[in-house]
Amino acid sequence: MTLTPTFLDELRARTSLSALVGKTTKLTKAGREHKGCCPFHNEKTPSFYVNDDKGFYHCFGCSAHGDAIKWMTDQRGLPFMDAVKELAQAAGMDMPAMDRQSAAKAERAKGLHELMSDAVDWFTEQLNGLPGTDARSLLDRRGITPETARNFGMGFAPDSRGKLKSALKTYGDPMLVESGMLISVEGKEPYDRFRGRLMIPIRDARGRTIAFGGRVLDAGEPKYLNSPDTPLFDKGRTLYNLDRAAPAARKSDRVLVVEGYMDVIALAQAGINEAVAPLGTALTEAQLERLWRMVDVPVLCFDGDAPGQKAALRAAQRALPMLEPRKSLSFATLPAGQDPDDVVKAGGKAAFEQVLSHTRPLVKVIYEAEKNSALTDTPEGRAGLRQSILDLSDKIENSFVQTEYKRALNDLFYEDFGWKRGERRVIGESVVNTGPHGQQNLLRSYVRSGLYGLSRYPAVLELMLEPISFINIEDQKLLPWRETMVEAVIQRPGLDDDALQAILRASNLKPQTRRDIQIDLRFPWDADPALAVRTLGGLIEFIYEEQELLQEIDKVAAKVHGHMNDNEYLALDQQRSALYAQKHALYERGYLLGGGDEQESDVG
Repeated sequence: MTLTPTFLDELRARTSLSALVGKTTKLTKAGREHKGCCPFHNEKTPSFYVNDDKGFYHCFGCSAHGDAIKWMTDQRGLPFMDAVKELAQAAGMDMPAMDRQSAAKAERAKGLHELMSDAVDWFTEQLNGLPGTDARSLLDRRGITPETARNFGMGFAPDSRGKLKSALKTYGDPMLVESGMLISVEGKEPYDRFRGRLMIPIRDARGRTIAFGGRVLDAGEPKYLNSPDTPLFDKGRTLYNLDRAAPAARKSDRVLVVEGYMDVIALAQAGINEAVAPLGTALTEAQLERLWRMVDVPVLCFDGDAPGQKAALRAAQRALPMLEPRKSLSFATLPAGQDPDDVVKAGGKAAFEQVLSHTRPLVKVIYEAEKNSALTDTPEGRAGLRQSILDLSDKIENSFVQTEYKRALNDLFYEDFGWKRGERRVIGESVVNTGPHGQQNLLRSYVRSGLYGLSRYPAVLELMLEPISFINIEDQKLLPWRETMVEAVIQRPGLDDDALQAILRASNLKPQTRRDIQIDLRFPWDADPALAVRTLGGLIEFIYEEQELLQEIDKVAAKVHGHMNDNEYLALDQQRSALYAQKHALYERGYLLGGGDEQESDVG
């Protein structure tokens, strides 16, 4: 099937966007538009507008924007083709004709959907009848009410190899095998896949059953048995309870990811409806993308035991390369040995909300995992940790997010093994302008002061050898100073300041090692040694951090002056503006103190 631009334009023209949006969002007339509270984020003052003439909606609060089709995909959570089909049906339009193969596939899918619906009805009948006595006892022991069981379409598969097959015989064995309800073994009659299990329907975004999960009633392996992949069901692209969680997530502006079916069901019974679960496997890229279509920062809430935390870390590592601005994950850890069911049984919804109030961002989960696996009691081990966290940052494809992760991971490292951020702000309290007009970039101003401090405290030089070695020194008179000190600490680890001063004098660097009262006394190199060391470590970090940002700005500026089309220019211009904003924020936060307007005269 081919959807032409003409067909899609006609579909949009025939769809009253305000009527479509108004089905789930209260709108009031505002001139030629309609307005209301945005369904994509929580707000009390309406900033969401729908324009029927132009055929789009826009929120001035969160920037949500789109047409009728995007409304169906983003607000309803439907796949694109399903959204188009539903809108076409409402508009009285026929979908473009399919080729013979596509038409046969669609007809086959329709039959499979009907089969799965009949299977749900039959399993439910078994649960509520005499065969389901033990299954109802299990639900009772788990605290699952009959109402909750009905809401989730739960049922029971008798311990028989042929009862379902007989009940749905009109579909024929080939279709029952294709749907995953029967197992086919060469040379034998197909037989029921699910036997003696509590049955839990798995639904798509439109609420149609596409597969099942079956739980044993007593002891037995596997504890949970899922349908195989079928024309309707792709395990790696499906999230359990998506159809119920998506509307709830839009209201609460959050979505929770838990480990299994019963966790989702227990939370829903406690009044938390925005939970989903992967289907017995680690979160996949497709599942992460689906979650990010619902909210910007899904909350992963896995069990507090070792397997649960291992699953959380796998999800974090899988998400890392996919991160985009504003798109991330956060993590809530349950008490050891407890799952969501245990928490809500003991303390209800309030107890689980308390767990969710202590989430950790993705960057900390990644960092802590690397730190816990490193031997940080030696310089080599700490160097290994720094290398590993930089390697992790390099996996992030988005350049903006990658830059921020390098910065954040570096901060976390130095908070553990170097200088606290609050202590580094001593720099801001000590810095004065280096002349009547200041400096365009602080890098040039601080390098000499940093080298002087390193000559006084070689232990800092040894600890921070890598960033110091990569600092770009434009003043050629200062370059030999840095190279001589670096070579000295490599050849003589642990040398003291007297030894380093002697090496510098012997290297004909005496003029550069003399204290410059105008420049060097801005920093407390001759004050308390502990304060001097903290300040020096922070200063080196700041120089290195600013250099990276300035280099990125130069790269983008060079591209902007090249030959490109309008779209490429606009993209680069936006990137350049974002980098200048980062530089401004860098100075404002106090990592580097600009000292006045002159120091940011290149911004813009």
